[in-house]
Amino acid sequence: MGAHPRGDAKILDNRISQKTLGQWIAENPDCLGSKVKDAFNGKLPFLFKVISVETALSIQAHPNKELAEKLHLQAPEHYPDANHKPEMAIALTSFQGLCGFRPVAEILTFLKKVPEFQLLIGDDAATQLKQSVSSDPQTVAEALRSCFSHLMKSEKTTVVVQLNLLVKRISQQVSAGNNMDDICGQLLLRLHQQYPGDIGCFAIYFLNLLTLKPGEAMFLEANVPHAYLEGDCVECMACSDNTVRAGLTPKFIDVPTLCDMLSYTPSPSKDRLFPPSQSQEDPYLFIYDPPVPDFTVMKMEVPGSVIEYKILVLDSASILLVLKGTVTASSPTAQAPIRLQRGSVLFIGANESVTLKLTTPEDLLLFRACCLLEQQ
Repeated sequence: MGAHPRGDAKILDNRISQKTLGQWIAENPDCLGSKVKDAFNGKLPFLFKVISVETALSIQAHPNKELAEKLHLQAPEHYPDANHKPEMAIALTSFQGLCGFRPVAEILTFLKKVPEFQLLIGDDAATQLKQSVSSDPQTVAEALRSCFSHLMKSEKTTVVVQLNLLVKRISQQVSAGNNMDDICGQLLLRLHQQYPGDIGCFAIYFLNLLTLKPGEAMFLEANVPHAYLEGDCVECMACSDNTVRAGLTPKFIDVPTLCDMLSYTPSPSKDRLFPPSQSQEDPYLFIYDPPVPDFTVMKMEVPGSVIEYKILVLDSASILLVLKGTVTASSPTAQAPIRLQRGSVLFIGANESVTLKLTTPEDLLLFRACCLLEQQ
């Protein structure tokens, strides 16, 4: 949902002559609101997605603006635009993902318990990491970079041999009824089944494993390594399609770029959660406002006992998504009320007022992507 040239949203209303959202915005740029129109050169600055992850999505990171421009210039076939791509995932079901580097102590424990992982890293890099523990952040980052780069640049044949040894060892233990959670055994077996022989299977020992409950979110700024493993989420990001991949994927992999660009700052997994704030004016509204200008996400949980719900008027364009409930939406600019149900998507121009009438007494769950420049 958005107006990126590679995935321009289609307009379903056949009374409107433009066939895509991008075309409509180009001909009606004022719908963006003056601040957004000026700041983002007449373009909608965000992309909004719903993702249902059954097979893990690649271990990846997104470049900052400066690197995105450089990569786009060098290899436009792999990096299709010059924009950065910070993004946020908000869980709709229990949602599992990898995000950012684990605390060093956890990685060292895995190096002890998983000899196959230790072999790929090598003794020198592992010793460097061990010695960095009580040092300054710069030394820790260098040691982490060295370990991660050793893993990612391992010979494919060596990786396959070590991964097969590890899978065999875990499978035998699991069959014997032993719990292998201390080395993420079930997750490793699942990823290996999805991507046999893939280097990305070992990345679980470097990255925080997060399980988000519905409504919990993680924010992924530039250069943070991450992967979505399982579950459903709403995702919002800057309007970009730039991804540097490293594993768990059949797509183009760019290991040197990834190892160079990553932010090697370890943090506990709980620090990766991004909590929303509750609106002061509207008890049903929760706001996820990340530290980037491109996007903000609002979540509205309206009880079925409410007959009418007015959507907050914003001075910028937004996209509304219905996930639960059935309503009719009316607005002074719409010719007739619009029926919305689970899966309906509504584009709301700047300063438009929209009122929702609940047509069934079931609770409403709505998400809205927007750009709140005045709060930055």
